[in-house]
Amino acid sequence: MSATTPAQAQENEATEAYGTAELCGAELRIKPVTAWRPSYLRALREADYDTWAAGVLHEDDVQTFIDLDATFEEINEFTSEAMASTGETPGKSGRPSASSKNIRRR
Repeated sequence: MSATTPAQAQENEATEAYGTAELCGAELRIKPVTAWRPSYLRALREADYDTWAAGVLHEDDVQTFIDLDATFEEINEFTSEAMASTGETPGKSGRPSASSKNIRRR
C-alpha cells in the first residue's frame, strides 16, 4: 500500500462522517457515497478492491480490509451494507432524471 498523499490526507480530514459495515466480523468505517471519487467507483466495478478500499474506507481500516482477504460474496454484502449505512447507493443522483422534467416545446 502506498503512502497517503497530502491531497488524500486533506480529503480524509474533510470527511468526518463515516458509515459502518461489518466484513468477516470486523466493523469498518466508510465514507458517504457522495464523497467518493469516480475512480473509486470504477475500481469497485472493476473488482480492484484494494484501490477501492484505499479511497473510501477510513485510513485506519484499509489494511484490515486487505488482511481479511474476504470472498467476492462477502465483499459484495459488505459494500451493499456499507452504502446503505451512508444513506445512498452509487449511481443515484439527488436530481430528477431528464425524463421527469417538464420540457416546454415551441
